[in-house]
This record gives sequence, C-alpha cells and structure tokens, in this order.
Amino acid sequence: MEEHENIYDKIKELLGSLPSQLKVLEEKIDIELQLEFFEHSRRIRDSFKFDSVVNYSKRLFLPEVTIEEKKNVLAGIATVPVVESYRAIEKFLRETPGILRNWAILALQENRMLLESTLLDESHVFISTGLGGKGNKLRYFIVLFGKGNKDFTELQKKIIRTEFEICLGHHNSELEELNFSGYLANLLAMIPMTEIIKQLFTEAIEECNQYGDFLLSNFIITNVKELSFDEIREYVKNQKTLDEGEI
Repeated sequence: MEEHENIYDKIKELLGSLPSQLKVLEEKIDIELQLEFFEHSRRIRDSFKFDSVVNYSKRLFLPEVTIEEKKNVLAGIATVPVVESYRAIEKFLRETPGILRNWAILALQENRMLLESTLLDESHVFISTGLGGKGNKLRYFIVLFGKGNKDFTELQKKIIRTEFEICLGHHNSELEELNFSGYLANLLAMIPMTEIIKQLFTEAIEECNQYGDFLLSNFIITNVKELSFDEIREYVKNQKTLDEGEI
C-alpha cells in the first residue's frame, strides 16, 4: 500500500466499489491460525449442507470427539448460512472455550457474515488482522526509537505520551498502551481505516521533536502481532542501519 493511501480507499480500489458493510474481527488472533481456519473452511465448504448441520453440531459437545474433528465441524457448519449453525457455534463458544476458543470465534464470525449477506442481501467484507479492531478501527503496534540509542528520560516519556494522545485524539484514534525500555517505546493504538497511518505517526513524532529532537523519524508499525522488546532489539541488530527514514 502506498504511503498516501488508507485501508478504506484501498478496499474501494480493489473491489471497484465499497461493500454495504465492513466487518472487523475484534479479537487478537494469530494470523497463522486464521489462515489455517480459512483453509479448512475452503476445503470442506461443499461437504456441509443444511440437513447435516444439526447432526454434525452435536459432535461438538461429545467428549470422545477429538479436537481435530471438532475443528472440522466448526469450520464446516460455519459455511452453512442458517440460524442453526450460528446457535451451535455460539453455544460451543460459550460452554467450551478452552483450546478451540479462537477457532470458534473465527467460525462464528464467518457464519454471521454469511447469514447477514443471505438474509439482508447486502455485500460484506470481513477484515481480520492479528491484532483485531472494533467498528471502523484497526489496532496497530508501533515502535519508536530514541536518537543515538539514548535511553528516554522521564520528561521525554511524558512528552511522548502527551503528544501521541493529543495527535491520535485529533484523528479519532485512541492510545491503548504505551511501554518503554531504554531507547525503545512501543504503543498499541486503535485507528480508523480512513486514516493515512504513516502521516499520522510522522506528525506525532514531529510534535515530540519540538521538545528536544530526541526521536528518530523512522518507526515500525504492524497490525499482525505485538513484538517483545527483545524481538525489536534483534530486528534492529539485523538491520544494516537505523538512519533517518522509514524502517
């Protein structure tokens, strides 16, 4: 995606028009697990019909049924757009979360989308990222760097928090979390899909740097997963340089 684009416009460009509804997966679910679920769903989509939903869904609640089979049942009945499928998955999620909780969440979301598309005759797009979101907002993980690898002072930490809260607020966004470790800072933020992400964070960094020019203009941003400070340091170590510019 180009630096001047936002996700909302990119969806419109790819589809030729905007769908009636954009649905965002709210939960943080590992991308690899999501890919595994949708591959399961694709493979068995044609083998589950309306008249088999009730019988197959009963297997979700039998202790002798293996986890792998329950994964197949969840992915399968999710592809059948009937209320019986939705209720069975919802009941399973409520009563038997455990190791299959995220798998059941994905199944429920897929079935809800199919149901709404069928009953309301509206086009839908389902947006899922590793960090989730809510409404028209996606959650992002951002890493900031102190210049010269110098540890942030207490004053600089306060400046970062204040300026990012203000800047994000101006863009109808929300700072959820902010952490520091030496010369590194990481943030979790909820940002509307209509915002141009690079522009927003460049603006916030520039505001911080009016109070001492202590932040690099480059930063890491992802909506796939959160990184530990050790992972960030390892990433930086493997880069040839950490000069000004985008990482």
